[in-house]
Amino acid sequence: MPRIKLTEKETYRFKHEHIVKISNLNQAGHVGNAQMADLIHDGRITLLKSLGLNELNLGDGKTGIIMGDLVINFKSEIFYDDKILIESDIAEIEENSIRFCHRISKNGKTAAVAETGFVAFDYSQRKIAKIPEIFLQKLSQYNS
Repeated sequence: MPRIKLTEKETYRFKHEHIVKISNLNQAGHVGNAQMADLIHDGRITLLKSLGLNELNLGDGKTGIIMGDLVINFKSEIFYDDKILIESDIAEIEENSIRFCHRISKNGKTAAVAETGFVAFDYSQRKIAKIPEIFLQKLSQYNS
């Protein structure tokens, strides 16, 4: 079976812990693809919040982001009440796009690696925009 194989970063600047809840589980009783996408979303929101930003405002008051792609490599199962670490960072920035990378681990071992590609988007004009300079400045000042 062909697969997209992601590479883990050595370090991630943004981290937070999460206790897996019943709402994080699928019908098979573990974190599935939809629930993992939610956990990755939490990582992205935490990253942006630590910079004083959010998905609708990258610092200039008008530019947000919209998802272009998502890839998840599952390495082990995650169950109810597991304590997991969600690590996030930005792998690359282009003129109008950002790639977020994430590692989800439990007990010190990687359970999933994911990447999400986002396009900068001006929601008021409903069109693709450039990554604001203020976003780049805030990110460059963050050292964990």
